[in-house]
Amino acid sequence: MSKQEFTVTVYTENQVGLLNRIAIIFSRRKINIESLNTSPTEVESVHRFTIVITETEDVVRKLCRQIEKQVEVLKAYYNTNEEIIWQEMALYKVPTDIIAAEVKVERLLREHGANTVVIRKDYTVFQVSGHREETENLIKVLEPYGLIEFVRSARVAIIKNSNGFHEKLKEFEAFTPGEEAIENEYLNEGEAVFSM
Repeated sequence: MSKQEFTVTVYTENQVGLLNRIAIIFSRRKINIESLNTSPTEVESVHRFTIVITETEDVVRKLCRQIEKQVEVLKAYYNTNEEIIWQEMALYKVPTDIIAAEVKVERLLREHGANTVVIRKDYTVFQVSGHREETENLIKVLEPYGLIEFVRSARVAIIKNSNGFHEKLKEFEAFTPGEEAIENEYLNEGEAVFSM
């Protein structure tokens, strides 16, 4: 089985220390995390980790099972790039005087879909969103014009085939015991009932 890029999506409760415990699962297996993003989801108490790794599918499957053993983890999924819609955002800082003097640079920025974020006397910042190849191509284009700084965000991704997923998230959260859980409530002749 050959290695390929996978996006691991982990749905969790928002708990302190969970990121560290998830990162340890990767480091124990000597798996390099290429990109990591955390964000809230459409369900108020559920958070999402989006993690990009390059591994075999068998290793990624086992990894997701291990992640799901964490108490606060509701569900972990893995997908290939073909199964998701994803973007990254990048910022580029270039000297303003060169941008103003070189019409060619302005045309190149338009061709790459760059938006101006800030214009200062000494520098201008542009923003591009897209796939990694698209953001890296603009680095090569801007380097001859004095690229000062570049930064790229982690991946954000949505699973293509996710019909009814919002309801599943609500169900996961509903079955997670909260503060109002009543454990070991005895009914008829010592029958134990766990209610949430």
